[in-house]
Amino acid sequence: MSVHIAGMGWVTPLGSGVEQVWSRLLNGESASAETLSSPLGRDYPVFRVPASAAAKAPAHPRLRRSSAISRFAAVAGLDALESAGLKLDSEIAQRTALIFAVSNGGVIYTKRFYHEIVESGAQAASPLLFPETVFNAPASHLAAILGITGATYTLVGDGAVGTLALKMAEDLMSNDTLDQCLVVGAEEADWLLCDAYRKWRLLRSAPPIEPFQEPPRGTILSEGAGAILLARSGPVRIKKIAGGTNFRKQREAAAGVDTVFSELCAMPPDLVAASANGTFIDAAEQDAIRKHSPNATVYAVKGPLGESVGASSLWQTICGAQALSTQRVPGSNEPVSLQSAVVSTCGLNQQVAGLRLTI
Repeated sequence: MSVHIAGMGWVTPLGSGVEQVWSRLLNGESASAETLSSPLGRDYPVFRVPASAAAKAPAHPRLRRSSAISRFAAVAGLDALESAGLKLDSEIAQRTALIFAVSNGGVIYTKRFYHEIVESGAQAASPLLFPETVFNAPASHLAAILGITGATYTLVGDGAVGTLALKMAEDLMSNDTLDQCLVVGAEEADWLLCDAYRKWRLLRSAPPIEPFQEPPRGTILSEGAGAILLARSGPVRIKKIAGGTNFRKQREAAAGVDTVFSELCAMPPDLVAASANGTFIDAAEQDAIRKHSPNATVYAVKGPLGESVGASSLWQTICGAQALSTQRVPGSNEPVSLQSAVVSTCGLNQQVAGLRLTI
């Protein structure tokens, strides 16, 4: 079964709204890094979402004390519904599913909650903080805000989790009781995440991110959200989703990416929306691109926007869909001729997946 993209929403370090962010990318803009300082004495560059980008969050009791990822998800999800022209009444909401893709969860709230336990004992930890430490908190908030009474799921993974959530949505929509499925992925930036990725030797100390450089120099974490509304009709078709595979070691990533490209590139695509981010992922993707789609235009959105982990593969899918819709690719001043795009998602925690878009 193939599904279509009916609407999209975007919250990024370059602002919110698909049209606005895409325009800035076409103009060659990149996010500006700010510094996060840790109590361990280290500073980390991150790409943060500006306050103005999250200001569109609805004034809803659910968001009063919610985590950043819940607010990002609400803005992106509502934008996706608006761009599709879909207003959820009780009947439509019942026929709409929601899948939230997450990688690290509400790290800031989790850190605060456990810090209170360590500092003052279990009885001192605020019960108001605990709900935001749960992975499915954003899905719960979003379903309540939108009034969605259909199936609601949370999928946890790495940078490929958004693609896997789209695959799950495709499977759900084989049931004719559903008309559409909203897939949302979100991420927040925190020094604790930066410290973990530094210890894994994946971060670089300062911008810019340089995809496909040899040797790889590392990535920079970012935050935000992406939302895609899947339906049975829409301007861009998801022709095929490859559930992919896992790899145990970094040197095995190339074989996994090759498996995905083999499944998606029976006909070479016009565009590859790559997940290259300045790490070992780049070489794995570059090998597969040279083998399966050597003439394709290649675009890596993590260069200007950063590594958004849980939101990243949805950001890539939005880029692929926008390139097909506008016949433009950032980095090129001239319109291009695009009929198909492959989105390759290779996560830092050993997941590989991908999908093919057509118009």
